[in-house]
Formats: sequence, C-alpha cells, structure tokens
Amino acid sequence: MGKTFVYTPDSDNPVTPSETDCTLLNGLSDEALEAAAAADPDNLPATRTMETRARIAHVVRRVRAGTGLSQSRFAARYGFSVGAVRDWEQGRRTPEASTLCYLRVIEREPQAVERALAMV
Repeated sequence: MGKTFVYTPDSDNPVTPSETDCTLLNGLSDEALEAAAAADPDNLPATRTMETRARIAHVVRRVRAGTGLSQSRFAARYGFSVGAVRDWEQGRRTPEASTLCYLRVIEREPQAVERALAMV
C-alpha cells in the first residue's frame, strides 16, 4: 500500500504553477477539465462543510492580511494562539461565532481594538 501525503498550502508562500502546467491547463476545454476532475479519485466533490470552511478560511486570511501582520504577530497582538490562526487560515478548524465577530471588529475598527487592548 502506498503512502498518503497531505498537502497544506502556505498562504504566505503560494505555489506558482509552472509555465508548462499553465499551457496544458489553458489548452483544455471546460468539459475536459471537468471530466479530468471527475475521473480523479482523490478529487472528491466538496461538501457544504468544506465550502463553509474554505469561505471562513478566506475571511481569516483577508482580515490578517489587512493588518499587514504575520500569523505569529497577528496571534500575539489579538490574543490568539498561532496554531489556531494557522488552522483557521488552512481550513482545518473553524473559529467559534464569537471569534468571527471579534475578527470582524478587527477588520472594520482596528484602532478601536487597539485602544481597548491597550487598556488591559
């Protein structure tokens, strides 16, 4: 039996497809791409849970990127663990509703959060 490898993309160092890969993919029709995806046993259809996690992961990455901070600095500044931020951004975990609200405030009113945290 072969080994199973799990690839987790690093949002700070995205992989760029090679020119050859781009040429091959751009040369395929939408139908051919869909047929290839459907024939790939490792390419299971996305579930609603997967879609939700991907959407939330995008939100977390967007909020953090908007601050200009690395994952570790973002976590330290706003009271998260680095592992939680990493897992949220990679879709392995989903933040609780209260955390999503906090992230929304960080995104929309960062100065207010800074003032509030400075009081602690």
